[in-house]
Amino acid sequence: MTADARVLVLGAGGGLELRALAEAHPGWTFVGVDPAREMLRQAERTLGPLMDRVTLVEGYIDDAPDGPFDAATCLLTLHFLDRAAREDTVRGIHRRLKPGAPFVAAHGSFPQDDSRSRWIARYEAYAVASGADRDQAAKARVAIEAHLHTLVPEADAAVMRAGGFRDVELFYAAFTWRGWIGRA
Repeated sequence: MTADARVLVLGAGGGLELRALAEAHPGWTFVGVDPAREMLRQAERTLGPLMDRVTLVEGYIDDAPDGPFDAATCLLTLHFLDRAAREDTVRGIHRRLKPGAPFVAAHGSFPQDDSRSRWIARYEAYAVASGADRDQAAKARVAIEAHLHTLVPEADAAVMRAGGFRDVELFYAAFTWRGWIGRA
């Protein structure tokens, strides 16, 4: 990528990803999109003086500028969407990228057969073993079971391909988390 890349960050949240990217690449500019106004306020605080290179947009992919962008990320976000909405979102990202631009997505993705409950139990146990409060970990487990639209890793890669991306490959796997990269 060029030293002056323009990057779309969908699911900008509290700004940690934006800050890490901005610190690592001083010439890049960013558009961060998130539906939660309070998270965008947190992102402003997190970014501090780096905000001069960031535009924050409250909303979803359809609220993002048309681009074209040199790259895009979507971390810890797509698992909140059902498959149809996920494909629409990925297509919306693809439309905003320059040809050949990279797209990185990472989120919860693990088996959805009869082992699903074991994977979620392992997630809870790992959180507790890492120091999380047992009651909070149990609440997180209930929320994951009820609200996350996790897919098997192969289906997540298929969503990226259906959204127009090529050369889709898994580049990260840790416990219940997976990350893919594809090219527009």
